Amino acid sequence: MCGIIGVIGTGPASPLLVDTLRRLEYRGYDSAGVATLVNGHIERRRAPGKLANLAAVLAAQPLSGSTGIGHTRWATHGAPTEGNAHPHGTARVSVVHNGIIENHAELRRELEAAGQEFSSETDTETVAQLVDLHLKQGMAPVEAAGAAFSRLEGAYALAMMFAGYPELLVGACHGAPLAVGFGEAEMYLGSDALALAPLTRRIAFLKDGDWAVLSRTDARFYDATNAEVQREVKLTALSGAAVGRGNYRHYMEKELHEHPAVIGDTLHRMIDPATRAVMLPDLPFDPVALSRVILSACGGAYFAALAGRTWLEEIARIPADVDVASELRYRAPPMEADALGLLVSQSGETADTIAALHYMQSQRVPVLSVVNVPESTMARLSDAVMQTVAGPEIAVASTKAFTAQLTVLACLAIAFGRARGAIDRVREAALTDALMQVPAAAAEVLDNAGPIRRVAARIAEARDVLYLGRGANYAIALEGALKLKEICYIHAEGYAAGEMKHGPIALIDKSVPVVAIAPSGKLFEKTASNLQEAAARGGQVIVFSDAEGAEKLRGIAAETVVLPRVDPFVAPILYAIPVQLLAYHVAVLKGTDVDQPRNLAKSVTVE
Repeated sequence: MCGIIGVIGTGPASPLLVDTLRRLEYRGYDSAGVATLVNGHIERRRAPGKLANLAAVLAAQPLSGSTGIGHTRWATHGAPTEGNAHPHGTARVSVVHNGIIENHAELRRELEAAGQEFSSETDTETVAQLVDLHLKQGMAPVEAAGAAFSRLEGAYALAMMFAGYPELLVGACHGAPLAVGFGEAEMYLGSDALALAPLTRRIAFLKDGDWAVLSRTDARFYDATNAEVQREVKLTALSGAAVGRGNYRHYMEKELHEHPAVIGDTLHRMIDPATRAVMLPDLPFDPVALSRVILSACGGAYFAALAGRTWLEEIARIPADVDVASELRYRAPPMEADALGLLVSQSGETADTIAALHYMQSQRVPVLSVVNVPESTMARLSDAVMQTVAGPEIAVASTKAFTAQLTVLACLAIAFGRARGAIDRVREAALTDALMQVPAAAAEVLDNAGPIRRVAARIAEARDVLYLGRGANYAIALEGALKLKEICYIHAEGYAAGEMKHGPIALIDKSVPVVAIAPSGKLFEKTASNLQEAAARGGQVIVFSDAEGAEKLRGIAAETVVLPRVDPFVAPILYAIPVQLLAYHVAVLKGTDVDQPRNLAKSVTVE
């Protein structure tokens, strides 16, 4: 979602703002802009499209000034045009915003009646015009900002600066993240710690409802009641150099090749190599006493949760439900006091998942979150956290974070199963051994990607693709279809293989590839039967399997990608890699924007 940066610096602000916005490109955007104070006056430059367009505008019309704000916008209200790009404002105030002001229409009518003149279609401009009206009425900048915040409804992170006040920035957040960075005689505002990492490691996070007033040397924090409060300044572990692309063509390609290390690092954090036992963090609940686990997530993290449900039920023998977070928050299901809420998110900032967290806690259910960003809102609000050790993920389409999520959920199922007596010590060791073999198998997949590139040439010509899987591998079918939609713009659907004959089989003809996630195991023969039905109707059957499965399907498959043989328990983790890699190579063939596909955002911080 939209990226925010603000700086009260000692050198030219404009280059620093643009450089930081490049670090926020992973959030997804369709326009960008910056504003600085030039001799006390607000000057801004904006452009639709990529940051290269903004850089070209700045090259033609440079901005001086050491205080400024910048923004990458993902359109909600109004098309991605220069006029709707941030910053918004007047001669007195300039504002950047992430989120949605839900009462913007009401505020706009009120402000227009008071004589304020709007120049955009955005909800954000209502904030700037409201602050401007307060300034006209004689309020000082901080007073005007505080009065405006009290009128806003919805989710927002805001940064604003004021004409004539070169050593003042004001920020606020409600339902969207915002961080304050402490430098040497410089201060910063940013959407997240990753944005601020090259500038400072000393960061304070605003809590929900907070607002902050920054000078050149310090920050004052206020809560939703306008009472001054203290917020802890922490040292972030993120590196300013952590997001380089190296020798890879795209961030997604780089992140795909980090799968083995990410899975290995996550396992090393969670498994004791001497005892082959899973090590859990301190938990505020007893796994033995749980009656149910309620999983929730959005996007690819939801698919990881689906696989996690299968593992929890099969291995830990604990009932589990899974819901898309945007549905759970409004369905408002009853929850037992001895249930566990289990949330999954890469960013830890997804608005719907955070809302699900709040709902679970309102039902007095403890919440365990699986997140990749330890400084995120979800991590700070949860009762316990299991971190995926994936590092920064820059490509909008998630890859390595997905396998890290699967790895953590698999470990959690083992630990719960052992604690509840559903598996014994011998079975626990066998399952952890299977997990420890995945990094090497993942490296083998990446080193032998020729068959995947060959399949990609066939998929690139298709308009529709079906992905099939069973058990936990149904989640991988969904992940493969999602990746193809996200970065290749090809219509694709994932189905439980047994459901194909209940409708989707009507779509199959010689123009429709059918991609099967079919490792050897107890469900293989059932999947093979479904694939025979697809082949009989002319479908192009493309099989991901091990050598044994590939041999059995040789007369059915038009194309086969042979993968290393692994325990069926860990197959979903391994098989996620080639389906993601397939989408990547299809996208390269089609020439799409792999890292920043159209209309998508990395961190969806609005409903």
